[in-house]
Amino acid sequence: MAAAAAHLLCPASAASPAKPRQFRTRGRRTHQAEPSRCFSCRASLGPDGSLAMLGAPSPRPAPPMTRPYLREHSCLIFPPPRGRRPLALVKFLGGAFIGAVPEVTYGYLLELLAREGFLVVCVPYNVTFDHEAAAREVFDRFHACYDALLTSGLPEAGLSALDIAELPLYSVGHSNGALLQLLVGSYFSERIPKANAIVSFNNRPASEAVPYFEQIGPVFSQLMPMMEASPVYSVARNASGDAWKALFDLAGGVIREYDQEAMVSLSKFVDQLPSVMNQVTEGVSEFKPTPPENREFCKNSYSVPNTLLVKFSVDAIDDTDIVEDVLRPRVDSIGGQIKKVVLSGTHLTPCIQDVKWQVGSEYTPADALAQGLKSLALNETRVLSRTIADWFRSL
Repeated sequence: MAAAAAHLLCPASAASPAKPRQFRTRGRRTHQAEPSRCFSCRASLGPDGSLAMLGAPSPRPAPPMTRPYLREHSCLIFPPPRGRRPLALVKFLGGAFIGAVPEVTYGYLLELLAREGFLVVCVPYNVTFDHEAAAREVFDRFHACYDALLTSGLPEAGLSALDIAELPLYSVGHSNGALLQLLVGSYFSERIPKANAIVSFNNRPASEAVPYFEQIGPVFSQLMPMMEASPVYSVARNASGDAWKALFDLAGGVIREYDQEAMVSLSKFVDQLPSVMNQVTEGVSEFKPTPPENREFCKNSYSVPNTLLVKFSVDAIDDTDIVEDVLRPRVDSIGGQIKKVVLSGTHLTPCIQDVKWQVGSEYTPADALAQGLKSLALNETRVLSRTIADWFRSL
């Protein structure tokens, strides 16, 4: 770049601009020669006298990704296949607890959405009985990551900051994550997504969401002092990588490649357990705001114009029908649209993983049954991914 600037100021370039050199071949055809250099400032010149900038250092390509996700500001990013321009940026929130380790619990679904052409940003969050605090935490975490992407891009995926800035913003939430997406769209009126995909919405009182909740508090109050004094508790909180690796192996390979990145999320998952137990021992008996308060607030303040509601055919804790009645008048009043679909599956369909089934020395009927059930479950997750992708594409 310095050579280009010097050549533009070079007197020789104005007095005698370079002319293209030619040579003759045996077949008498005239060809352009390779670029030359200005004798005065040594800038590289093309065959027509333009700046060719030979020898200028080219940008070093980013190293290839060794896993399907990247980590940025505590968020996990699942980019589309390299070289493919994303259709949109999708913010994803998983369910309570399991959403803290999304690469383990939602990895298959997130990869499917990325292959559909979306840049997926998954936001882990801490479980708490204060849903308003959780929603604001998610909003802040996501936008810290989003702002970093708008500043630096995502070179590992071949995406510039400008590429990302041009993308529309959508959101997907599952179970408790679906509730938080609705609350984010109600607490905030700016920097919110253009559309939400709300999957298996659930917002029940604590006594229904957690069986025997009233009895759990007193039990924890008695057990927590003994647990904290136990050396086993301390060891569990500070388990080494080898210990966790053994647990991963026992899990049947859900984590396909053991690495330190997965340990980051798993450590956060473990660290939030004492906080939740402490809230219970301190007498917390209900979520806040309460489910009726959340419904009333969304009824009056929800500002996301396009909403897809997804429920599954077998899901005893789904509240999609209730939230549809709450949201539809509000969405109609802001000129938006709301759509509900019922898919085959269960509350855990978004969490199904492509676990490798190890066949023994002989292929048995049990192997056939297990592989058939696995294939059916994975197909339901693929249908979910396509349903969400098709909805976003239609906007």
